[in-house]
Amino acid sequence: MIDLRLLREDPDRARASQRARGEDVALVDSLLSADERRRSSGVRFDELRNEQKSLGKLIPKASADEKAELLKKASQLAADVKAADAERDAADAETQELLQRLGNLVHPDVPVGGEEDFVTLETHGTIRDFGAEGFEPKDHLELGQILGAIDVERGAKVSGSRFYFLTGVGALLELALVNAAIAQATAAGFTPMLTPALVRPQSMAGTGFLGQAAQDVYHLDKDDLYLVGTSEVPLAAYHMDEIIDADRLPLRYAGFSPCFRREAGSHGKDTKGIFRVHQFDKVEMFSYVTPEDSQAEHQRLLAWEKQWLSALELPFRVIDVASGDLGSSAARKFDCEAWIPTQGKYRELTSTSDCTEFQSRRLSIRVREGKQVRPLATLNGTLCAVPRTIVAILENHQQADGSVYVPEVLRPYLGGREVLEPVAK
Repeated sequence: MIDLRLLREDPDRARASQRARGEDVALVDSLLSADERRRSSGVRFDELRNEQKSLGKLIPKASADEKAELLKKASQLAADVKAADAERDAADAETQELLQRLGNLVHPDVPVGGEEDFVTLETHGTIRDFGAEGFEPKDHLELGQILGAIDVERGAKVSGSRFYFLTGVGALLELALVNAAIAQATAAGFTPMLTPALVRPQSMAGTGFLGQAAQDVYHLDKDDLYLVGTSEVPLAAYHMDEIIDADRLPLRYAGFSPCFRREAGSHGKDTKGIFRVHQFDKVEMFSYVTPEDSQAEHQRLLAWEKQWLSALELPFRVIDVASGDLGSSAARKFDCEAWIPTQGKYRELTSTSDCTEFQSRRLSIRVREGKQVRPLATLNGTLCAVPRTIVAILENHQQADGSVYVPEVLRPYLGGREVLEPVAK
């Protein structure tokens, strides 16, 4: 959530942010109105309580005739205090409900528009010309079958559409990617973490995943627990309701977890293969910093993602995601998109978001600087979403005979293999 004081001081900024997101601008005015009622009812309650206390001191000293009148007045005051208390609570509840619906304030440099209105910031690597090499590239699913690495038919038989098995060298490739990603993150100073895949509602809501993203979340009704779509959720909630001393910042964690997404809004998209699936593993970077350092940390997270994709020898571009395509918690987001040869376009592999104070306010995570205690900033960055990374590696590094070149960074985790060889039929 955002700072109510900032909203009162500069409501036009919040209105512009809502407009840029393509969301309800009137929500800002409804929130301001509820906040005004909350504050005025609080003042009214305090005034009545003070009057009630003063009256209570007069009653024991009053004469018999005066006491009857004072008791009558005290009875009316008690009713007024109770009504004012209820009004204050109702106004506060309405304010909090509306505040939960308001997205983070969009950074002024974010391009305005929808999904296709991003701005390309940089491109890296060289896109292969398979025609010049004399063969037509195979897609990752065909390569996965040739290598004995991917089995979507049995995945569908066991669990339904958008599920899969990684088999043989496919399973080894996932483990290699995870180990190499964790090694890079550890070398950069991140604390490796294995996180829970099930979280309580306050953890999911606190990170902003029960608003516009709720349709993609799996919920276990019997237990009132949610399956996470990213380890960002448990990593953000890790310090929930805590005060962190400033000299401990930045805190950086690299979480590995299974992730679950219903993909409710992606009907008909990427139905072939393992690019868009319901369950996958991911290595996620997460940072806690002071608000003043969040933009610099955002650039650092992006640099680590670029380092990773460059080590995998993948051609990719970096985009500044447009305002209408931001999650509710992000003030700004950069995506790294790898080239997928058989699709003839760049597709998202990693992303990093600056959530400023939005999540820390909802989760009550603060930083202590001397005598001052205030919200801190949180940021997240995908280092390796495994299935999509496997797609990019297989398609970009394939050879004419169906074998796949192994980037040097992965070889120590694949027994020294330089090439993934086709398996005998």
